[in-house]
Amino acid sequence: MNINELREERQKWMKWKNIAPLREAIECLSDGVWSVELGDAITIKGEALESIEDTARLMMPWRKGPFKLFDTYIDSEWRSNIKYNLLRKHFNLKDKRVADIGCNNGYYLFRMQEDFPKLLVGFDPSPLFKTQFDFINHFVKSDIVYELLGVEHLEFYGEKFDTIFCLGVLYHRSDPVGMLKSLYKGLDKEGEVILDTFYIEGDEEICLSPASSYSKIPNIYFVPTINALKNWCLRAGFSHFEVLETSLTSCEEQRKTSWIEGESLEDFLDKDDNSKTVEGYPAPSRVYVRLKKGKK
Repeated sequence: MNINELREERQKWMKWKNIAPLREAIECLSDGVWSVELGDAITIKGEALESIEDTARLMMPWRKGPFKLFDTYIDSEWRSNIKYNLLRKHFNLKDKRVADIGCNNGYYLFRMQEDFPKLLVGFDPSPLFKTQFDFINHFVKSDIVYELLGVEHLEFYGEKFDTIFCLGVLYHRSDPVGMLKSLYKGLDKEGEVILDTFYIEGDEEICLSPASSYSKIPNIYFVPTINALKNWCLRAGFSHFEVLETSLTSCEEQRKTSWIEGESLEDFLDKDDNSKTVEGYPAPSRVYVRLKKGKK
């Protein structure tokens, strides 16, 4: 696979009729010098540009965040700071080559800059999310590399990584072991993966396979117990499986705001019993694990 040819081909996506006007809006932004704060909200301070909120709203929906651009607060559907702060104590990225698979608009990548990694690369084949990233990065002016590529391209990428984050992607794949193998191939020797995925309670080595949707999400294929997830990871070649955290997704973390379109978690749960999804499955819970490639 020729990654450079793929890059060139996917760059054409930026000319799609729904994306091109957004790219033009970014190109019209004037330049300047601003200060950046990497807190719970990625915050830009300084002399404000006109029509920032109008430009940001052109790029809806904003799934990950929040961001504060001068006086404009982009209140994203996910308060991604909750997940980031939960995981923060479990990693140190100083001088490491780091990838974020399914990076969305780059919120986590922007936050990771505080560790001074050697390299930050985001992978996400979405021209809208890439455009949101470029909009924010107009002000942040980071060296983050954003690739319109997916996890399946990791093994062909020119760089191997010390740490790969893969947060909220595995359950979207019909071949989870195959995806885990792709993550494995993207690591340098003794590298690590920080992974999160939906899980169900239980000691058995089994998984839920939703009939048509899970929490109103159609492309959810498998929701394993932690023991089943461990088996997947070992079959993919990882020598180390460590549970870091577990959490029940709450309406404090994921909710409807004026910056998205459509429904959110409150609409995905049974209105009479929020321990269940509207389909009758267990409500979304996440497990966060560390996987290592090195020797056992």
